[in-house]
Amino acid sequence: MSKTDDALKAAFAGESQANRKYLAFAEAADKEGFPQAAKLFRAAAEAETVHAIAHLKAMKGVKSTSENLQEAVGGETYEFTSMYPGMIELAKAEGRQDAQISFWRANEVEQVHAKLYKNMLDGLGKSKESYSYYVCPVCGYTHEREAPDKCPVCGAAGKLFKKID
Repeated sequence: MSKTDDALKAAFAGESQANRKYLAFAEAADKEGFPQAAKLFRAAAEAETVHAIAHLKAMKGVKSTSENLQEAVGGETYEFTSMYPGMIELAKAEGRQDAQISFWRANEVEQVHAKLYKNMLDGLGKSKESYSYYVCPVCGYTHEREAPDKCPVCGAAGKLFKKID
């Protein structure tokens, strides 16, 4: 890998993290009654997304849908089989229940994501069916077609799920 490729990888990671951080900052600003600050954070988050996608494309990281789905299955599988189990144990050993819950929930949801990606990959090009996804705002659990009555991971009410079209 060239130094430029290393730089692109670092820039992609930084811009991606900035996007998520600014969205969290926007949520906090809204809750604190600072809507204009929230708008600025959301605008900057969108700009960081533009940067991150440009860097990913320059790295040749966006391929065919089939290849992208295969990569997504691999990434999600790595997270729930290798990454999160050790993090859960670390948080448990250090008495960090907040982190342990966060890691555990993510671990559970990554298994769901891997299955959704695998199912999509297996059926790619075979069906023109269109349906929405629903995402739990507490843990990220993702469900097809309609929100469940209650999140099976964290117990949040299904009516709180965000519809993704």
